[in-house]
Amino acid sequence: MIVDLSQSDFSTLLCSRRAWQLRVCSDMEQDNLSVVLHSKGDLRLEKRLVPEPGPNEVLLQMHSVGICGSDVHYWQDGSIGDFVLTKPMVLGHEAAGRVIKVGSAVKHLQAGDRVAVEPTVPREMDEFFKNGRYNLSPTIFCCATPPDDGSLCRYYTHSANFCYKLPDNVTFEEGSLVEPLSVGIHACRRAGVTLGSTVLICGAGPIGLVSLLVAKAMGASQVVITDLFPERLAMAKVLGADFQLTVKQGDGPQQLAKRVEGLLGAQPHITIECTGVESSIQTAIYATRSGGVVVVVGLGSEMVNIPLINAATREVDIRGVFRYCNTWPMAIAMLASGKVNVKPLVTHRFPLEQAAQAFETTRQGLGIKVMLKCDQNDQNP
Repeated sequence: MIVDLSQSDFSTLLCSRRAWQLRVCSDMEQDNLSVVLHSKGDLRLEKRLVPEPGPNEVLLQMHSVGICGSDVHYWQDGSIGDFVLTKPMVLGHEAAGRVIKVGSAVKHLQAGDRVAVEPTVPREMDEFFKNGRYNLSPTIFCCATPPDDGSLCRYYTHSANFCYKLPDNVTFEEGSLVEPLSVGIHACRRAGVTLGSTVLICGAGPIGLVSLLVAKAMGASQVVITDLFPERLAMAKVLGADFQLTVKQGDGPQQLAKRVEGLLGAQPHITIECTGVESSIQTAIYATRSGGVVVVVGLGSEMVNIPLINAATREVDIRGVFRYCNTWPMAIAMLASGKVNVKPLVTHRFPLEQAAQAFETTRQGLGIKVMLKCDQNDQNP
């Protein structure tokens, strides 16, 4: 398409672009405000240097970064499993921003592009990379996983190949939510969700809710979702859950499994377990029909007791999920097409300067998704 710009139109466009460039240059003269975890319980706002992108990297002006349960876990405990904080680390990995500088070898992105950031980047072309399962590589880089810094800062450099352009109708906040949405996509792929599947989702937190959205988008006919908190189940109903089941203290796993079967009229083909709680994993196995699949997404204690013989004799497959791989293009397409709506998930927003309040809000379990706005000149979604 050829657009005929008058001299005045061209001058206006040029001035607008120069104004944007001047604003960026002015911003970058300031220090790079970052949310840094120094040790268990020691979370600080620090000013760091603005990084310079390498040949295959881009420099991003971060816009929206969501707080994940893992960020809070590192803050409260200083570790998650084998990942132990040994030096100060910038938190944050659910991120979207604007490209302001590209490395010398970058061809597919340019300054001004709006992108969603995939936080895991393979460091080597090992067997997992070659097999398309780079998330399993033992040497993979991952934002905000010790020892790798995250993206909760004003300016951040990242591999250009793991930054994905956002369509004009997809907001920065939606771009940051591609990360949790990708967990749901990977879980549903691992589970084999397809047209007509009946699905049980254990846990209506952010990951349970995105798993619900993806399962429905992939053709699940009926979805039951469980949780302890009625307000979370109310959100699940808004997002399309067919049945919401409140879990009460004292409910036994087999009792809950029977209630799920009663709601559906039969046991579900697939269960996606998003809590990591031992009793919930037990419920997932008992509830799933023979020959079905249980996908374990939530991570809790290293050792749990499960009815393994029950699963084995009924040929119920138990499959693990570790992050995601090859999901960003699908997630962005889902958002752009309107097939998936993640906007209701964002219930709280804070400027970067109020990171401590934002983290405390998340720790208390208030709302669903807390979003930090890193661009001080643009606090819009």
